[in-house]
This record gives sequence, C-alpha cells and structure tokens, in this order.
Amino acid sequence: MVDKIKELKTKTDEQLEEEIVVLKKEGLNLRFQQASGQLTNTNRRRQVRREIAKIKTLLTERKNSAQKSDKKA
Repeated sequence: MVDKIKELKTKTDEQLEEEIVVLKKEGLNLRFQQASGQLTNTNRRRQVRREIAKIKTLLTERKNSAQKSDKKA
C-alpha cells in the first residue's frame, strides 16, 4: 500500500486526473456487473473507491500546499 502511494506521488496532476477517470469507468462497469449478477470479486468495487479517494486526497494536499506557498511569497 505504501508503494502505491509513493507511485502516485511521483505522477503529475494531469496523470492523476486521467487515472481518476479510468477508475471511475471501472467502477461504473463493476456496478453494472454487480447489478447483472456477473461480478465475482466484490471487493474490487471497494478498492476502486479507495484508490479514487487516495488520489483526490493527494491532489487536495498539493493544491493546499501550493496555496500556502503563494501566500508566503
């Protein structure tokens, strides 16, 4: 898990936004699979939601730190 966070921190904001889009599409597909009874790995929905949350948290941290550095300058 720590390796995943380190990997995310090395990516740019644009790459993180693209990854969010991909994960949201996957989440949508997983919801459809669950509704039709085809979903075998139900834990994957939870993993996708948490990965999206991690990325959004990282983006928010970057945004806040940029704002703080702008105020200091």
